[in-house]
Amino acid sequence: MARPDPEHFLCQIENGIATVALDRPERKNPLTFDSYAELRDWFRDLPYAEDVDAVIFAPNGGNFSSGGDVHDIIGPLTRMNMKELLAFTRMTGDLVKAMVNCGKPVIAAVDGVCVGAGAIIAMASDLRIAAPGAKTAFLFTRVGLAGCDMGACAILPRIIGQGRAAELLYTGRSFTAEEGAAWGYFNRVVPAENLMETAQDMAARIAAGPNFAHMMTKTMLAQEWSMSIEQAIEAEAQAQAICMQTGDFTRAYDAFVKKEKPVFEGE
Repeated sequence: MARPDPEHFLCQIENGIATVALDRPERKNPLTFDSYAELRDWFRDLPYAEDVDAVIFAPNGGNFSSGGDVHDIIGPLTRMNMKELLAFTRMTGDLVKAMVNCGKPVIAAVDGVCVGAGAIIAMASDLRIAAPGAKTAFLFTRVGLAGCDMGACAILPRIIGQGRAAELLYTGRSFTAEEGAAWGYFNRVVPAENLMETAQDMAARIAAGPNFAHMMTKTMLAQEWSMSIEQAIEAEAQAQAICMQTGDFTRAYDAFVKKEKPVFEGE
């Protein structure tokens, strides 16, 4: 089972859906060393958590995340040596790798401020839904750092295209929910009062599906980035053959024959 009571972020698990959120709303939910590490470990454990079929990364207090905490992270980083800095940057990247490899679809429900590492968390999610007031920025250059943070130069261009990604990563400017939807960054924009309901409905629809097959889909979406077309077609042939051995494949066929809606069991 997934850890239901983390110390440094909020987590609620119900009906196969884990809803997580950072828990410092008075400061627009910045990340700390501890919340980075605990989120990384939580997502690392998720492939083995049979009580979770989908994840919602939610806002808290009207904001998603203001990124790394200026006082708890940025200040200490200026006093670290190279070995310590590399340990930190590898840890933050490990959070993205854990999200990509967790085997469960992740939905980011974005409202208000979503910048820096917060924008990275949304980027690393499989699906993104925004409220109209969402303001997203990969603002690393604005604090004297490169835009290539936590996989941004690899992942962001694949979502919105090289030119748009380059603009955002060079300038650090924020973009609106409407821009994000037009670029394909956000799957949809909904009124703020409907944001969590929409995310929960989407998560419930996913969680009710063939979850072993969803895991295979997520795995292929990640692994095929580095494959040729020929390699990808072969990998998908193998993945699909494996899924054809599951009970859910047989359940779907039996339900079709009976003109019923299939009830998947995730195996």
